[in-house]
Amino acid sequence: MQTSLADFIRDTPAGREAEAILRKCVHCGFCTATCPTYQLLGDELDGPRGRIYLMKQVLEGAAPTARTQLHLDRCLTCRACETTCPSGVEYHRLVDIGREVVSSRVTRPAGQRFLRFALREFLSRGWLFGPAYKLGQFFRPLLPASLKAKVLPAQKSVPATRRDHPRRMLMLAGCVQPGMSPNINAAAARVLDRLGIATLEADGAGCCGAVRMHLDDHEGARADARRNIDAWWPHIEQGAETVIITASGCGAHVREYAHLLEGDPAYAAKAARVTLLSRDIGEVIAAEKDPLSALLQKSAAAGRRKIAFHSPCSLQHGLRVRGAVEEILQAAGFELTPVADGHLCCGSAGTYSVLQPDISLRLRDNKLACLSAGAPAAIASANIGCIAHLQGGTATPVAHWIELLDRRLGE
Repeated sequence: MQTSLADFIRDTPAGREAEAILRKCVHCGFCTATCPTYQLLGDELDGPRGRIYLMKQVLEGAAPTARTQLHLDRCLTCRACETTCPSGVEYHRLVDIGREVVSSRVTRPAGQRFLRFALREFLSRGWLFGPAYKLGQFFRPLLPASLKAKVLPAQKSVPATRRDHPRRMLMLAGCVQPGMSPNINAAAARVLDRLGIATLEADGAGCCGAVRMHLDDHEGARADARRNIDAWWPHIEQGAETVIITASGCGAHVREYAHLLEGDPAYAAKAARVTLLSRDIGEVIAAEKDPLSALLQKSAAAGRRKIAFHSPCSLQHGLRVRGAVEEILQAAGFELTPVADGHLCCGSAGTYSVLQPDISLRLRDNKLACLSAGAPAAIASANIGCIAHLQGGTATPVAHWIELLDRRLGE
């Protein structure tokens, strides 16, 4: 794609990156076939190719409008288009640049500005979100249906086993997951303990920065990345093998730290190291295939339980981890039911379910229809946002797959 960027961005790092991405696009349209919003809305401007045209116009000097912003806002950043693209277009990086430019030139209505500010500042602070969420769980029976669907029932969490082992790994707690589902990291720690791996949640680490990044606060996202690197670095220097992330949405963002901080001389090398060390919990467990197999043989034989697995977009498209979790679950004795359109987003997409509720609910209902087709006893996923979003639309239990594996090993 030929480009001629406007003076305001041409010789900036963002401009050079945007131009390189735009020049890779060959207009083929393969991306539209796998775009959830294009499939729902049928509008070229609500698919990746159309949004690329819009961003190209803005970056070449055209004045963006509220309509331009709406089409960019409707993007889930699910990255299914990147999986499909034969030219290697890094669409998610282009849309981050495009959104930031449009946001600086189009003033949102006051209500939108307040909502986005509240989400950015509230969700990213676990110390604030956790108590508020617990209060919501207490009053859940009294909440209106729309709010009740966003609040998971209170969960009984078994404390994690954290014994010393020669092998040590860091684990990200994150911002919302400890309040919404504290058992996920606890279950991961128990499974890894059985495999002879000690885990540690470093003091000072918090939100990965994805919330701020997707709400156009790029500098805030970089600050979150620096804070986490500072918290992890002493442990990395002392031999921590890996930074484990149990929420694939956070994992996909931590994998971007090297790119986010490549222009920061004080953090570029550290960020690159953290990016290399970051692993989704599925990648970590898959690498321990033989010791896990031995543990499963020692535990009581379990009847084959039917479950449906929803692979989050951040796992299959962002981290490019495909099939690993399914293999682990099958090895543990679970029967996986077929799921049609497994590549499509469930509609959670971070704060998308709050900012674009109509589209989000339509995507959720479509996803649940596919997941429920095989009559599973439970639904498993790998990202807290997907888990909460799906659970709000079904009576079938939805859990993180590591919790299912933990229970299986405890039988």
